[in-house]
Amino acid sequence: MYAIIETGGKQYRAEEGKVIRVEKLPAEKGETVKFDKVLMFNNGDEMQVGNPYLDNCSVEGKVVAVGRGKKITVFKFKRKKNYRRKQGHRQPYSEVMISLISS
Repeated sequence: MYAIIETGGKQYRAEEGKVIRVEKLPAEKGETVKFDKVLMFNNGDEMQVGNPYLDNCSVEGKVVAVGRGKKITVFKFKRKKNYRRKQGHRQPYSEVMISLISS
C-alpha cells in the first residue's frame, strides 16, 4: 500500500514504515505532521487517482530529523570581464517516518 503526496512543490511516494526526505516543514523533531494533498492511493487491489487531490485520503507521519543537505557550489562567471562569483548553498530538509495512510 502506498500513496503519492505533494508537499513543498514536489511529489513523493509514501509507504507505511518508510522514511522520506521532504522540503523543510514547520515542525520540530518528534512532532506529527499530516499531508492532505494526496494525488494517488494504491492498496494493491484498487487504485484511486485524484482530480487533482483525493478528498477522503490523508497521510500521517512523524518528523524524525531536521537538517541541511549536502553543499552545492554556485559559480557565476563572465569571460574577459574579470567577473566571478562563488556561492555555496545547503537546502534544509525534514525526514518524515510515514506512520499511517488512511483512505
